[in-house]
Amino acid sequence: MTPRRALEVLQPGDAALGRLDVLPTLDGMDDGLWALGALAARGVHVLNDPAALLAAHDKLLTARVLRRRDVVHPATTHVRAGRAVPRPLLPVVLKPRYGSWGREVHRCDDLSSLSEALARVRPSGWFRRHGAVVQELVAPQGYDLRILVAGGRIVGAVYRVAPEGEWRTNVALGGVRRPVLDPPRAAASVALAAAQAIGAALVGVDLLPDGFGGWVVAAERRGGVHGRVRSLGRRLRRDSACARPRGAGEAGVAGGVRVSGGRVTNPDCVVRPFSLTSMLGRT
Repeated sequence: MTPRRALEVLQPGDAALGRLDVLPTLDGMDDGLWALGALAARGVHVLNDPAALLAAHDKLLTARVLRRRDVVHPATTHVRAGRAVPRPLLPVVLKPRYGSWGREVHRCDDLSSLSEALARVRPSGWFRRHGAVVQELVAPQGYDLRILVAGGRIVGAVYRVAPEGEWRTNVALGGVRRPVLDPPRAAASVALAAAQAIGAALVGVDLLPDGFGGWVVAAERRGGVHGRVRSLGRRLRRDSACARPRGAGEAGVAGGVRVSGGRVTNPDCVVRPFSLTSMLGRT
């Protein structure tokens, strides 16, 4: 459902789940934040409001929010045109503020490689608009862990295993998903704290193993576990006071989410989540 269509359809007492993504150009987010704000003003119960979506997708804002809440996250510096680049503690990773799919992510083991990476990205539209972030490199262990948090509960998880010869775990780069039935307790604790810090009702938290038994938040997304997550809509409804169903039957599939029960619309932007089966996560 487009943002404008959501404003035409959703009424006070309905629930809307914001699932905006990063633009393919990496220079911002999908259009629709304005619609979520307008829906909330109308009396629609908005899950994943604009503030939460921005905190999940803007890596600089993510770092600031998590630091304020003492959630473990790599040290992050903002670099942009016309500003001197602070001398970082190497090695580091250079990446867009709004990034996904492992694109434009550069590992820099020394100052020379950092300078070369900056020279490559400076002409990019996303860099001219937002600059980039430089984050300390958490020593790659060949895998990471994505935990899906919904309504303050863990409802799914996958390991993502990097392909041979690649330090990044993104599925778009050849990474392989492996389902996790019982995520490590330490990782689960960090994921819940991160989701609470950004105020997200539904969010995928990417965690890196630090090699010493701990976990570091690498990124957050508006939802991202490949596999089936049952009764997620019921949990969101119960925990977030969503609207009651108005009917029965399946309403269809779109945007990676199947919604069943009630008078349901299914979004690129928003949904009425009553009972859903999620097929989330493409990165």
